[in-house]
Amino acid sequence: MKQLKSNSWLWACLLAACALVLASAHAADAPAPPAQIQAQAQKPGVTPAHNAEATWREVRAGTPGVTTVRGTETGVLVSPDGNTWRQIRHGPVTFYGSLLVILVIVAIALFHSRKGMLRLSEKPTGRTLVRFSNWERSVHWLVAISFVCLALTGGNMLLGKYVLMPVIGHTLFSWLAGMGKFIHNFLGVVFSVGAVLMLATFYKDNIWHPSDAEWIRKAGGLVSREHVPSRRFNFGEKIWFWLGVGLFGLVMIASGLSLLFPNLYETRHAMQTAEVIHSIAATLIFCMSLGHIYLGTIGVEGAYQSIRTGSVDETWAKEHHQLWYDEQVQKKLGKGA
Repeated sequence: MKQLKSNSWLWACLLAACALVLASAHAADAPAPPAQIQAQAQKPGVTPAHNAEATWREVRAGTPGVTTVRGTETGVLVSPDGNTWRQIRHGPVTFYGSLLVILVIVAIALFHSRKGMLRLSEKPTGRTLVRFSNWERSVHWLVAISFVCLALTGGNMLLGKYVLMPVIGHTLFSWLAGMGKFIHNFLGVVFSVGAVLMLATFYKDNIWHPSDAEWIRKAGGLVSREHVPSRRFNFGEKIWFWLGVGLFGLVMIASGLSLLFPNLYETRHAMQTAEVIHSIAATLIFCMSLGHIYLGTIGVEGAYQSIRTGSVDETWAKEHHQLWYDEQVQKKLGKGA
């Protein structure tokens, strides 16, 4: 009997010890009281696990966290620069870019309604001169066609949700925007190659010449409707070549390639900056192209014929590019001799 009582006391002590251990473990896993959490939150440099507001505030501020992925900004969950980029892209770039395009279109329409097409003052002779070789026309049309496609798809990415989506709906617009993005990426490479070939092909004929000063003084004869003598390309065409294709075109190509290959840059801020520069350069070159297209089609009689067939009538050459016409006549006379 004494042995049984002794064993009972032993088992009671063991059970009490187990209960004490379990209670201690449960207390360690239990959440801290609100007062304790508040005290931890007030400690500098400490973000308690249950303070979601403080944690999210640090995430939105771009504070780097802990990650096993190595690389620049891999520990940044949310980049605050993205909000700045979004405000610039959907604000000034979209608004002022659209306004500039509308103003250029209205200006061209008003000018054409008042002045009309610049026509030849004399009848065509029927004799033609070769103005553009097959290679030159091929390079021109490669750049022109790819540029028009890029302008349509790029304009849709920038303004489509404001212009097209309310008309055609979300489903059709999403399909059109997705397809346009692939077309834009592919033709961007085609345009880049064509633009470089164009610069290499035509740069010699776009160098400054003293006759350009006369063209500037008379504004190319667009207002007075007189024909100002010039070489193969007048000063207006040289502006389009160096400023449009050369400066804005190369800036657009460089920024576009960085967007097409994002691994060229390590930070998201660099990508956002490249996108803004790309949009601005594309808008400026598009506005300049509107003037170039107008003068090359309905603005000047016979201009489109030159790039379509490569040949122009002698009357056209004499009235629009007198100095170039004289050079061609001298070459013919030299060959004849």
